Amino acid sequence: MFKRCALIMGLVMLSLLPTFSQEAKTPGIVPSAELKTLVPTVFFYEGHVAPVQQRNSAAVRSADGKYVVAGLVDTSGYSAGVAQKYQGLFITEMKVQIGGSTVMPGQYGFGFTDDGKFQVMDVAGKSILTEPFQQDTALKRPVPLKIAVDGTGYRLYSGKKYVTLTLK
Repeated sequence: MFKRCALIMGLVMLSLLPTFSQEAKTPGIVPSAELKTLVPTVFFYEGHVAPVQQRNSAAVRSADGKYVVAGLVDTSGYSAGVAQKYQGLFITEMKVQIGGSTVMPGQYGFGFTDDGKFQVMDVAGKSILTEPFQQDTALKRPVPLKIAVDGTGYRLYSGKKYVTLTLK
């Protein structure tokens, strides 16, 4: 009887293992230690390949385990137009609202332009959205790229510039 109870308890515990491992990955901003498994090392756009700056990358995990990943890319050596247009990569596994526009799941490039706009382009260079960005003048220590919690959504920062992200 004891062996059968122990066997049943063991099987129950084994069946719960996937649940425990899923619970360990809580929704919200992904810890930097996990980014190595999420952020690609290179990004392809408009016939170019650029290394991704792992130290300037961030991600958010939704309640259902889907990700939004952003990271700056090294565009040194490319024309000024390409370098401004593709400052970073933006990968999403779900719909994301940025300002008043929605981005569908996919892989994109992004850039904060000199004229106050945040632009998202597909990998062929076609503009997917253009939204005005905000300035966070109260931000004490701006960094090249980060994602921060903003009420029920998030802010994608580049220095003091930011746009709001709402996961759909």
